[in-house]
Amino acid sequence: MAAFLRSKCYSVGRTLMGSIGNNLYGGVNSSIETVTGSSRCDAISQQIRTFIQMRTNLKVVDNSGAKRVMCIQSLRGKKGARLGDMIIGSVKEAQPRGKVKKGDVVYGVVVRAAMKKGRSDGSEVQFDDNAIVIVNNKGELIGTRVFGPVPHELRKKKHLKILALAEHIV
Repeated sequence: MAAFLRSKCYSVGRTLMGSIGNNLYGGVNSSIETVTGSSRCDAISQQIRTFIQMRTNLKVVDNSGAKRVMCIQSLRGKKGARLGDMIIGSVKEAQPRGKVKKGDVVYGVVVRAAMKKGRSDGSEVQFDDNAIVIVNNKGELIGTRVFGPVPHELRKKKHLKILALAEHIV
């Protein structure tokens, strides 16, 4: 069994390396298709998009002063947070004269998630990054602006102020 797993992973690695060496763009797509066929080496081939959970780094997309936040706890449930859910996080990077300082423990609302979210019309929404807007414990915004696209699913979660301040609603 160990020999089978080793040879399978070795062939996947050789497939990836060989195709990258041969053709940078066309080969990568074909090698990922090859890798997704094997169930044992999926962790090597692609990053799995999951819930926002403990120790996930998130980008801050408001003008509260924080740049990056690490999730401490999801207030949704055991699995993690999705679009529109509240989290508790620790500020890891901050601007010098902002309202929020490095090391502060803050509440946030997830406004962009890399995990796919299905809609009732059959379409799916997925973003390239994980991002939050910092709020206080009552759910009121600390910043006065929200940058980038925001999904309209926040309307169902009663975050209307975020939608009102957003640049673009997806």
